[in-house]
Amino acid sequence: MINHIEFPVGDAEWSRQFYDAVLAPLGLSLVISIDPSRTAHGGARHGFGKNGYPSLWIHQENGAKLPIHIAFTADDRATVDAFHAAALASGGTDNGAPGIRERYHENYYAAYVLDPDGNNIEAVCQRA
Repeated sequence: MINHIEFPVGDAEWSRQFYDAVLAPLGLSLVISIDPSRTAHGGARHGFGKNGYPSLWIHQENGAKLPIHIAFTADDRATVDAFHAAALASGGTDNGAPGIRERYHENYYAAYVLDPDGNNIEAVCQRA
């Protein structure tokens, strides 16, 4: 249903490194980087995805930003755990350790981290 998502970050290189580490357990990786001289806003752009298609984009843009929330599907609970560990090791801030979130349903196993810009990033497995 969604082709791609893009949002601004304060430091594109730091965020690229963060997302490269955090998305690896989910099977996503850096697909393309665009030099600032080739962007409309004059900041670097980085696209992450699977199978050579960038479905998550970040771009450097200074100025006030409101945090966003993105939830990535994980195939199993171990992947959620790996996502959380990679995020913390890469400079992310814990915003909810891996565990069941019964307020959603009895199989909603998720972890939440804040990225370098304060965005709430989640990995979730909804299987038993």
